[in-house]
Amino acid sequence: MKHLQIYLFFLIAISVSCSSGKDEDTPKRKIIWQDEFNEDGTPDPEKWTFAGRNTPDWACYCTDDPSTAFVRDGKLHLVGKLSENPEDTAKYNTGCISTKEKFDFKYGRIEVKAKLSKGKGSWPAIWMMPSENKYGGWPHSGEIDIMEHLNFDNFVYQTVHSEYVDIQNKRQNPDYSTTASFKEGDFNTYGMEWYPDSIVFMINNKKKLTYPKVEKEGAAQWPFDQPFYIILDQALGGNWVGEIIDEDLPVTMEVDWVRVYQ
Repeated sequence: MKHLQIYLFFLIAISVSCSSGKDEDTPKRKIIWQDEFNEDGTPDPEKWTFAGRNTPDWACYCTDDPSTAFVRDGKLHLVGKLSENPEDTAKYNTGCISTKEKFDFKYGRIEVKAKLSKGKGSWPAIWMMPSENKYGGWPHSGEIDIMEHLNFDNFVYQTVHSEYVDIQNKRQNPDYSTTASFKEGDFNTYGMEWYPDSIVFMINNKKKLTYPKVEKEGAAQWPFDQPFYIILDQALGGNWVGEIIDEDLPVTMEVDWVRVYQ
């Protein structure tokens, strides 16, 4: 028995030693930017700006109306709803904010804890765009979609866009997109780890897709070597999501926090 105790102690000591060594070898990331949404009111203007209305489907109903993007009880609320402004020519209003010209980063990890609602025509998204368009306009300089949800789906999309994917139509080997389940009606943590040679998508700290750099394809396949900024929005309608059913409105994406690590 005494010999068995000594042997077990020896195994435990080796295990602890190996674990400690692994921890020391693995660099620990630090938060370089975050918003915990602790102050009620409009989103912090030092960190966020309203994305503004524009021609792409996701932006055609964006507004700076504070009823579509506000912080209350420790959560950011992004709302898609029928317009209540008689002077607005758009039938719908949506909450769309970004860190453009406020914050961007290259390489690291981003996590967003969010809860989605459902409705026909609902299209909430957590995504990133390049700050400088180093290789030209969309899709040449890339797009990283950390989370997109459509209608009443029980899954979300996680995707990259580039010239390679959207113009050359090379969407396999490597796969450019995945669908992944999530905890419906609850908060989930949508994440992305970004390295010089790969992008890894995650949900609740579980890896869902790794998109690698293909060296021989150059910037057409890997424009992800430049700073990107963050966009959060609760869009409505468009060619991809389809028609909007007014009776399903309003819809809201709640965000508990956004954290960026390096």
